[in-house]
Amino acid sequence: MELEYNELESGIRLIKLNGTLDMNGTYAIEVEFVRHCAGKNVHILVDLSRVSYISSIGIPMLVNAAKLVIRQGGKMALLNPQKAVEDILEIAGIPLIIPIYHNLQSAEAAMLPTG
Repeated sequence: MELEYNELESGIRLIKLNGTLDMNGTYAIEVEFVRHCAGKNVHILVDLSRVSYISSIGIPMLVNAAKLVIRQGGKMALLNPQKAVEDILEIAGIPLIIPIYHNLQSAEAAMLPTG
């Protein structure tokens, strides 16, 4: 599992994951992932387009990070999950906690403060 981090012009933090969010993949990136989610009023977009599999170990990492972000006044969303990954996320009820978007423009529009 690989993690790539950058910040968009809008100020949204973009975390791109590449690989499998199984036990080994999750443990390989979890500390770095949580570190990038830390801070007050941060907006995190997690690009899952290159994640081919997510297990019951990877899901809690996303949920716990989202709860941390929300407690600190921020927002987190998921971007472009592959069909198999999205199906698992939906079965687990993740979209109720972390919204899923299928293009960057709609994700940015939903995450940025209005007015």
